[in-house]
Amino acid sequence: MASSNSKSTNETATKIFKILLSNPRIKVSWVKAHAGNIGNERADQLGKDATQHGQSYSHTKLNKPYIKGLLRKRMLEKWQTSWKNGDTGRKIYNIMPSVSFRPTNWIREDVIFFFQHGPFPAYLKRFHLSDSDYCSCGGIGTALHYATECIYTVSWHMRKPGPNFEQEWLKRVTKSPGRKFVGSSNSLAKTEIFSGLPSLQHPSELN
Repeated sequence: MASSNSKSTNETATKIFKILLSNPRIKVSWVKAHAGNIGNERADQLGKDATQHGQSYSHTKLNKPYIKGLLRKRMLEKWQTSWKNGDTGRKIYNIMPSVSFRPTNWIREDVIFFFQHGPFPAYLKRFHLSDSDYCSCGGIGTALHYATECIYTVSWHMRKPGPNFEQEWLKRVTKSPGRKFVGSSNSLAKTEIFSGLPSLQHPSELN
């Protein structure tokens, strides 16, 4: 093999030779082809793929910022594909279909509202943590119920969307600047409605 020849003029072979020389425990030996050796079969397949679909090899050194940018792009692409084709988190996907490294800066109440995973009767019953999914006012205790129609949260109500427009409505709410400012005069954070309501507390928290 060229890599075992110290006089080889091939740059790659020379590098391999130096690595082997500095690491005597590494042994290179011939392996019979197509004999069921998984590693060898995989290497053979990758070699064939490279000749058909790969790019010509270059010794050009790439700087770190370029490599980091390339890896970042590839990672974002794989993440987006995984998010698009996933089986879970579909409610959030409908609101935020594109992944991003930029944080959303959601507060705790935002997460509770948009994920609809919180101390809501409907959620607690779904996971067998409560016998009833009804709010104290008599309605089904969902996040949307408290945000739009519960008689105990009237001062924070938002306009309730039609049955076919809930996802579009949620998208608009995520982009609403007023949602973020708890306590401002005309734009109380809508998600503040989920703090301090006895009807939203888990039974174990009332003891």
